[in-house]
Amino acid sequence: MKDEDEDNIITNEDESQNETKDSNESNDEGFDDIITSGGQHFYDNQEEGNDTITKVTGMYKDWFLDYASYVILERAVPAIEDGFKPVQRRIMHSLKELDDGRYNKVANVVGHTMQYHPHGDQSIGDAMVQIGQKELLIDCQGNWGNILTGDGAAASRYIEARLSKFALEVLYSPKITDWGVSYDGRRAEPNNLPVKFPLLLAQGAEGIAVGLSMKVLPHNFNELIDCSIKILKGKPFTLYPDFMTQGIADISNYNDGLRGGRVRVRAKIAQLDKNTLVITQIPFSTNTTTLIDSILKANDKGKIKIKKIEDNTAADVEILIHLFPGVSPDKTIDALFAFTACETSVAPLGCVIEDNKPLFVGVSDMLRISTNRTVQLLKSELEIQLSELEEQWHFLSLERIFIENKIYRDIEEMTTRETVLKAVDDGLKPHIQHLKRAVTEEDILRLLDIRIMRISKFDSNKAQDKIEALEGDIEQVKHHLEHLIDFAIAYFAKLKEKYGKGRERQTELRIFDDIEATKVVLRNTKLYVNKEEGFVGTSLKKDEYVTDCSDIDDVIVFLRDGKMMITKVDAKTFVGKDIIHIAIFDKSDKRTIYNMIYRDGKSGPSYIKRFNVSGVTRDKAYDLTNETAGSQVVYFSCNPNGEAEVITILLRQIGTVKKLKFDIDFANLAIKGRSSKGNLVTKYPIKKIELKEKGISTLLPRKVWFDDTVQRLNVDGRGELLGEFRPSDKILIISQTGKLKVITPELATHFDQDMVVLEKWIPKKPISAIYYDGEKERYYIKRFLVETENKEESFITEHPNSQLEIVSTDYRPVAEIIFPKIKGVQKESMTVDIESYIAVKGFKALGNQLTTDKLKQVNLLEPLHYELPVEVVPEKIAMDDNLDETALELDDDGQITLSLE
Repeated sequence: MKDEDEDNIITNEDESQNETKDSNESNDEGFDDIITSGGQHFYDNQEEGNDTITKVTGMYKDWFLDYASYVILERAVPAIEDGFKPVQRRIMHSLKELDDGRYNKVANVVGHTMQYHPHGDQSIGDAMVQIGQKELLIDCQGNWGNILTGDGAAASRYIEARLSKFALEVLYSPKITDWGVSYDGRRAEPNNLPVKFPLLLAQGAEGIAVGLSMKVLPHNFNELIDCSIKILKGKPFTLYPDFMTQGIADISNYNDGLRGGRVRVRAKIAQLDKNTLVITQIPFSTNTTTLIDSILKANDKGKIKIKKIEDNTAADVEILIHLFPGVSPDKTIDALFAFTACETSVAPLGCVIEDNKPLFVGVSDMLRISTNRTVQLLKSELEIQLSELEEQWHFLSLERIFIENKIYRDIEEMTTRETVLKAVDDGLKPHIQHLKRAVTEEDILRLLDIRIMRISKFDSNKAQDKIEALEGDIEQVKHHLEHLIDFAIAYFAKLKEKYGKGRERQTELRIFDDIEATKVVLRNTKLYVNKEEGFVGTSLKKDEYVTDCSDIDDVIVFLRDGKMMITKVDAKTFVGKDIIHIAIFDKSDKRTIYNMIYRDGKSGPSYIKRFNVSGVTRDKAYDLTNETAGSQVVYFSCNPNGEAEVITILLRQIGTVKKLKFDIDFANLAIKGRSSKGNLVTKYPIKKIELKEKGISTLLPRKVWFDDTVQRLNVDGRGELLGEFRPSDKILIISQTGKLKVITPELATHFDQDMVVLEKWIPKKPISAIYYDGEKERYYIKRFLVETENKEESFITEHPNSQLEIVSTDYRPVAEIIFPKIKGVQKESMTVDIESYIAVKGFKALGNQLTTDKLKQVNLLEPLHYELPVEVVPEKIAMDDNLDETALELDDDGQITLSLE
């Protein structure tokens, strides 16, 4: 041992020489032969006495690649052929082996699967629960958890499972299965199951491997079948995800499920009453627990303001959010989308395993591959079925020949096996010309195995019937093979008919509007200002209070020297001394107009201007004057709706000035860019400016549109024009439930899906309705005016069976009443002039009885002509919305100079 130890000792000198030698070799042989300074040499003593060196780098250089390949191929990424990861495939194989129609303990299935899967029972159990929660392949019994609440399944010893009928029909076909050997070589397991359905797209999958990840979103069962049929017919198709958690999804950037795509998903939130919101559906990849936690965190951070949350979720989601009085439900809904998990974003990444290699592919190509593979599997099954039918036909024909021609008697004299086989073969030859293949020795042996009892009871007619039936089956299978695409289409249609009921789309597809966080965030902080020193911030509690704000708001500040700056809300910020105006800034606000008079220089003339502020750079000082040193603002007002006041200007007594007092109406000035010079007011010093008359809005009424794709109002021209709105104008909303409300058209307003009327409200325009009274079981007709604003009220009776048939906001509506057939007799339809039928009554009036008969349908016809009153709109000054601030001229060309004489 001592000698061996001494042989393995490497002196410093030898080590140095080895390092030098290896260093020189590395230059010639490349990176693989480089030995790191911290490496060791291992010597293998051979019989000849020659030592071989194995470097550490040579031992582990491929380990990472091997490990990464193993995780990608054997654990994380599903195969394109059947859509299963290895553990899922082994679970389904074990369930098939255990299948006897009864439930099996999941613990038993897990134990059986461990014969094929070289990992722990926990990973198998978790994978099986995930499959079971998809409600497609496994018939579950017991507590399998809840995907809505995030509750886990009970222990595997308490829950049971068996294969669903769908799985038994779609997943298995042993005769065409590609079989391999289990990890220990003891059992046969499928390399891929012959799945005849796009299972991967139906269930979805997610996996994180080494240096690779994948996420395929789940899709709708029926839509997958419809798209597969379109593929077989050569028609175009589109495929979008569908989630069991329901919710609302924006798939405008889905990108076919490839890398770079993104799906936005939202909870379904409705207003239960003025102080309560209810969440009835949640986004994909969330549950009620994580959703509520995110809401509470947003509340703690001051982003939203809620009173309490109630979670009543069971089979369906129901989360009640109680608001404080005065908190806007519409803004709270937007804030929930902006700051909580009520809106999440999912990034798909289509990746599968094909031929033991990762393949990045979109969901459309995945479906094409799956559909084509299904066709090939159906073809293989038909070919095997045809072969088996032809084999049955062959033997039944031989059996009939053997018995009817009493060939069995030819072997009575035979004593050896060879002579017996020859006697039967010779006896068959005259009768086998119509057979489709030659008679083999195996066929003869099967004939010789027929028992005497069966020969004695042989019925030639029954045998012929069986042969003819087989011939019919053979022709049918051949027909299917010749028309394989039609057969595959029928196969998919049959799957949809058998299993598609109850699997309708659950996620509503919609295009989302972008929510600006600054518009919906709760303003839970107070903003203060020290005007003399020029500081603004939330920590200046001893100074002047400005308004409530949030930490993501911007502040606009105007100074006495004509400078303007926009800065972010902070604890304390210096913006400049002598602040004359400060407010929260909204960059999208084009209706706030600033009226200003400034003196150009220390003793120069005074100019007047009106302007709006939109596109600016944060923390940059803008000069609103003519940039002359010593300029000063002598009058300033902020007008949220473009109001234009009348002011009185008093001049100082200087020299020969005759007119020392005159009025100026800001309404006579055009609204221009902030960098415009303005119009000349006077060349003389101004002593004082007084407000003579408060102004009214000088802006044109604002046009408001409703965009049905996002279900929101906008002023950008998207969707249907509702009309031109002044500050006092309202919109009328009527729902199918018989409720209506009149509200201010705020862009943050949310609308229910059952809305049937949305238009500009005209107070004196009557509303006509035909409804069914559930209590009296009769139809009524009524006309009424809206009596209250900003309050939702029902104009039909409150009985649960009451329902609205039609509602109209036309001045003179006409309705067609269609009756059903009674005992084969069709009652003539009735046309009703609603204006003549009933006068305008109170909102709560029951109305006049229309009929006691049952109605089949009520239709609105073309209304009668009505001459609309001409609305006189006073001429207003329009603001140029298309002004480019950077292109504004600084001179007064085209402006009217006020005459002061």
